Amino acid sequence: MRAHPGTTRRNLLASSIALVLLTAAAPAAQGVTSGHRAPGGSLVLIGGGLKENNAEVYGEIIERAGGPTARIGVITAASVPESQDPHAGDPDLCSNSACNGAYYADLFKRHGAADAQWIPLDIDHVADADSDAVVAQVESMTGFFFGGGDQYRYVTTLLRGDRHTDSKVLAAIRAKLAHGAVVAGSSAGAQIASGPDMVSGGESYESLRDGSAPGYFDDPTRLGYLPEGGFGFLRSGLVDTHTGAYGREGRALRLASDTGHDRVYALEENTALVVDHPGGNREHMTVLGPHGVAVLDLRDARAHDSANGWSLRRARYSYLTDGDQYDARTWTPQVAPGKQRLTPSSTAPVPVNADVFHSAADPDGTAYSFRTTARALASTRAQNSATATTFETGPRFTVTFTKARGFAAFTGDGTGAQTLTALRIDIASQ
Repeated sequence: MRAHPGTTRRNLLASSIALVLLTAAAPAAQGVTSGHRAPGGSLVLIGGGLKENNAEVYGEIIERAGGPTARIGVITAASVPESQDPHAGDPDLCSNSACNGAYYADLFKRHGAADAQWIPLDIDHVADADSDAVVAQVESMTGFFFGGGDQYRYVTTLLRGDRHTDSKVLAAIRAKLAHGAVVAGSSAGAQIASGPDMVSGGESYESLRDGSAPGYFDDPTRLGYLPEGGFGFLRSGLVDTHTGAYGREGRALRLASDTGHDRVYALEENTALVVDHPGGNREHMTVLGPHGVAVLDLRDARAHDSANGWSLRRARYSYLTDGDQYDARTWTPQVAPGKQRLTPSSTAPVPVNADVFHSAADPDGTAYSFRTTARALASTRAQNSATATTFETGPRFTVTFTKARGFAAFTGDGTGAQTLTALRIDIASQ
């Protein structure tokens, strides 16, 4: 959603870059390169904030693109073009499509790709998405990376007309994906993989208060979505990004409820959701990185709108961390080998939190407060439920976390909860 910052590029890399199951019937998770590897292509979707030294994620993209023979096409059309960047001439401050394209191409080569090239597309050069020369460049690649910015720029650059038909370049990328290429993306580059009802903006509190509307709006707090969606590479759920950093669980739940979706993949920063068999009914995921991916399950959820405001009951929240897998067809998390089921030992109460979605209006807000409350509840035996509220009032929303039937927590070090499965979430207004 938010543009990739024009961070200093002087020191790109200072040094060389060099499941326990929930159901007994399922096989143990074996990592990303297990037998779940698709005969076709795959996706690597990152929640934004991808760090230069994240060798695990960059390496996974490169490996899936052919390892030492990988050729990565970098698409940064979600960035502003050079004509709109006041720092276009400064390599340390620039943050435009060409500058960001060169930045990522250099990073992929430093991480071991045989070649990485910017695909020259942006909102000032929309016609190039139907250029035979650019199509030929795409067809020479074995993998693709979509950078961050504003996903609506990808829509206007690579899709055509009200029906969102593919440009020639997007059709070529889609064909490469079907025949084995990897398609990766960070922030807006992950969002654009969505199918129908792709989010186009919004903050959690305003989303819960006002609901969603189709379209793209100048107001960044307004929950908007595009009914036609993005590229449709991922089909089993909606996608949201920067989840913990900007507290987007609220907007994700509201959008899914409003549009009739029963699942959201909420991606955290510098962490990837690797998807095998994308676009079909056998999508299988693996989490890679230091944070996690939340799976929001609304199959049993019920929303209600009244004079007091909007409410949601019986949603489920699973938080998957590095090495955990998820089978979208069976709705089954598979916890990575080496993690054990957590037996709560703490008797401390869950800390009170009055800013559950990390409001931008709260100068003392704490990032990751939604996840922090969930993990604190999982780690204590003093209580089976906990509440946290929004910073804003008029109305104030209360989120209730409950260890309902099916809930489990897992740890890798025996001390605190890391992975969580099937924690019940209720949201009420007051």
